[in-house]
Amino acid sequence: MSGPRQELPVGVQTFAQIINNGLLYVDKTAYIAEMVSSYGTKAWFLARPRRFGKSLIVSTLESLFTGPRELFKSLAIEKRLGEEIFAPRPVISLDMSDAVTDLGVDEFRRSLARLTSSSAIWREDERSLASSASSPAAAFIFPPDATLSAAEILGDLIQTLSKRSGQRVAVLIDEYDKPILDFIKKPDEAEMIRETMRNYYARLKSNDKYISFIFISGISKFSRMSVFSAMNNLDDISIDEKYSAICGFTHNEFTEKFAAHLEETAIILGSSREDLLEKLKDYYDGFSFDGKTRVYNPFSALLFFKKRVFDNFWFISGTPQIIAHYLKDKRLTVEEFRGMLVPRYFISNPGEIDSSGPASFLYQSGYLSVRLDELTNKYTLDYPNREVYESMSRLLVDNYFDAAPIAEEERDKLRDALKSGEASALIEVFNEFLAEIPYDFYSKANRKTVKIDGIKINFDEWLYHSNILSFLIGAGVTARAEKHTSLGQSDLVAIHAGKIWVIELKMVRNDNDETVAKNALKQIRDKDYAGPYDNPILLGIAINESKRTIGAWEVGYKNRP
Repeated sequence: MSGPRQELPVGVQTFAQIINNGLLYVDKTAYIAEMVSSYGTKAWFLARPRRFGKSLIVSTLESLFTGPRELFKSLAIEKRLGEEIFAPRPVISLDMSDAVTDLGVDEFRRSLARLTSSSAIWREDERSLASSASSPAAAFIFPPDATLSAAEILGDLIQTLSKRSGQRVAVLIDEYDKPILDFIKKPDEAEMIRETMRNYYARLKSNDKYISFIFISGISKFSRMSVFSAMNNLDDISIDEKYSAICGFTHNEFTEKFAAHLEETAIILGSSREDLLEKLKDYYDGFSFDGKTRVYNPFSALLFFKKRVFDNFWFISGTPQIIAHYLKDKRLTVEEFRGMLVPRYFISNPGEIDSSGPASFLYQSGYLSVRLDELTNKYTLDYPNREVYESMSRLLVDNYFDAAPIAEEERDKLRDALKSGEASALIEVFNEFLAEIPYDFYSKANRKTVKIDGIKINFDEWLYHSNILSFLIGAGVTARAEKHTSLGQSDLVAIHAGKIWVIELKMVRNDNDETVAKNALKQIRDKDYAGPYDNPILLGIAINESKRTIGAWEVGYKNRP
């Protein structure tokens, strides 16, 4: 049996609050001890997707330098707290997501100045405070000066704190890139924000002698920001294998820390612990930042145990409509990013998120994860888990229909058609969906090619296949593509409500629709695509290129002529 069930820290990102309230905490302090005590490195950068635990790491560092030692009782770092390198010190702690970005550039600059003025945490009696069980140090308010820029306030604050305390200062910056990302759709204003932040972060370099430790977190790495160009000693641990699990939960951490929750939830849902764990792994595990170590999404995992229902918690918590518009604007399909080969340098330097290609945008946003094939030593991108893959598919379909209620109605019709086993009903729903894909999507697709398993094929052919697969996945249907490299395309297998469909799609180019549909069904039989399944429905589909619809179809059954 597992130990006592701890309450979950849902929505809590403050380390002291988690510990003081006895909430469940997955110990990440060994990583923090490694950073703080690393000889020759005092400036660190970590990129992780939104809602992945970056703020909790910043909060833990803040407590380490300013809070009572009792907070770290029984944690990995506790035995090292007596070392001088871990001594309390003044802290400047900035959360850039608190800056005002919806009222223009000038108001952002003023809010950044106000934010900086109240960012210091320090008291005269800080050392005695940090060794007691009393409250953490209170915020030190820097006297405001309307004539100073935020960058000037930051520089003065660093020097003032250091000189008053006789110690060097720790600087913690969370969501450093949030201001730029908020202006990503406004290039001119984004460049002004970028210039403001360049000047701001440059003060860290110019005041280096007053600083003992720097930790910066964000979603992406903007190389044009002076925080990277000026600070040549900044250690980027984003893809460092040593720190690959600093955020998120490894499988061992998950099964150990959530043991009581797993047992209780399995009983409530009428499932075995093993089956529940396997489903959780499929839904929420799979994020990888070094290509090897995989971690569960902490946000989704916590919400699952709170609500005890499988849902796409992380995906719907942000701004997925931006992703939907991005897919549509770039004429992208969900499937073309599965197993995409990328060079090694892409993982460490994917480029600027606001100007690089789609793979970089989706990778840095967290919607694609990196995989390393140790046999070939090649890196690929793919969706980390079912939550993200299904959500991306659903979002793309919503975007085509332009109205969520209509899209949901079509998904209901799709599920009903699959459940009925009637091929005519399924074809009707497929055609309604295909009719919603914008015409210019097809016309631009005709000028592209895509490489599948090393074979180049026309993108329009791939377009039909991948969008129908997205329609199935986005409707919550168990569906997958069985790739066969001889044709460079895939069969579709869809499983829903006890019915199994094995589907082959072919484009009509120089033949009639009926002949192509019969050949598609014949190929399913000849190549035994239905071999692994019991009593599947076989469906050959002919896509009429000029009409952009299914022109003909042939249905059959396994072991029947």
